[in-house]
Amino acid sequence: MGAREFIVEADGGSRGNPGPAGYGSVVIDAVTGETLTEAAEYIGFATNNVAEYRGLVAGLKAARELDPTATVRVRMDSKLVVEQMSGRWKIKHPDMKPLAAEAARILPPEQVGYEWIPREQNKHADRLANEAMDAGKRGEQWSPSRSTAELDARATRPAAPEPSGPPGDAAAGAAKARAALVAPVSHGPRKGRGELRDQPPRSGVPTTPVAPPSPGGGEAAKSENDERAARNVATPAPTVGWGAAPDMGAPATFVLLRHGETPLTPQKRFSGSGGTDPSLSDVGREQAERAAAALAARGTIQAIVASPLTRTRQTAEAVAARLGLDVTIEDGLRETDFGAWEGLTFAEVRERHPDDLNAWLASPKAEPTGGGESFEATARRVAATRDRLVASYAGRTVLLVTHVTPIKTFVRLAIGAPSESLFRMELSAASLSAVAYYADGNASLRLFNDTSHLR
Repeated sequence: MGAREFIVEADGGSRGNPGPAGYGSVVIDAVTGETLTEAAEYIGFATNNVAEYRGLVAGLKAARELDPTATVRVRMDSKLVVEQMSGRWKIKHPDMKPLAAEAARILPPEQVGYEWIPREQNKHADRLANEAMDAGKRGEQWSPSRSTAELDARATRPAAPEPSGPPGDAAAGAAKARAALVAPVSHGPRKGRGELRDQPPRSGVPTTPVAPPSPGGGEAAKSENDERAARNVATPAPTVGWGAAPDMGAPATFVLLRHGETPLTPQKRFSGSGGTDPSLSDVGREQAERAAAALAARGTIQAIVASPLTRTRQTAEAVAARLGLDVTIEDGLRETDFGAWEGLTFAEVRERHPDDLNAWLASPKAEPTGGGESFEATARRVAATRDRLVASYAGRTVLLVTHVTPIKTFVRLAIGAPSESLFRMELSAASLSAVAYYADGNASLRLFNDTSHLR
């Protein structure tokens, strides 16, 4: 399997500088946002910077213990440590040189990157460091069994807004699917501190096994005969597979967010890129805010890219406002054009264009009535967009705000599934999925149709 990705958050403090000092660090799963292990220690009389370096060393050692092949993104509010470990500033202080050298030896340098964050985003690690110093004042060492750092850090985060209406078409089994699809976590002993972070595209197909895709607007129900026809869709060879490969460094991780509901979504009408371009409904705006709150809590998103359609831009803007990021528009993420079927239910298409619908269900090369876009054409567009974005965002975690068809296409291509798999995926409004792409071309599906933030 490809290497996992961790976030290490670390901090240190000294009451007197120099004075009684302690550090804290935490290791977080970069995809799920789960706290994997904590570390904290009272280190006696030292400076702030020495304590910060001790926290870094402890965090990197904890990450190595969990998985020595993992890629690690270190997040600290110490500009000094981040710049020195990144090689941009020289290390002159005699107490810090050996600590920096020790930190550099823990993992291969190509597996580790450094990022400065504001102090308020490093509260989990800060609390652990203060717990360690408090313990030292009592003549004790920090104990994980008595730590409240994670709970305290959670309490300071803004709560997700309470819903004013139904959460949409969130699947009841999404939490179980998330647990099954995310790589198993090995929980090491909790030792110290850091900030907690919570955390597909081919042809557009039905969001349920019995409904054809209605990109951005929900899916129309389909009959058993239609489902049997879908099983016979021609299967082109998958363009991307996933298999064992040597560590290729940090992957480009795409967190895939489907836009929130529009007025067409609950009606299960085809809503692609060739229709009326509807805005989010009240429920859809609420879903977008809930997704934004969940992504802000996870704290792993470094950039936001969105489809040009109104519903995706509105969803992306809700997230961007929470994260303080800009939104980049990418035309390749737009939904499939459903031609003359735009705005119709599946039953209405069956009644008005039965031959065209049967052909569409039988082959990814078939176009919707009126010159719409075939699933095969959508797949080519999405694959080209994927390659372009992977090259642009290598080693980074990027939120892609898009539609049913592109997300299912990302997933289908990532796992090397046949085209008929599009008709076997459940994808809810405002759901989250995640795919990681490595430098050697391998891909890993890490999350699919997570709607836990909507409940």
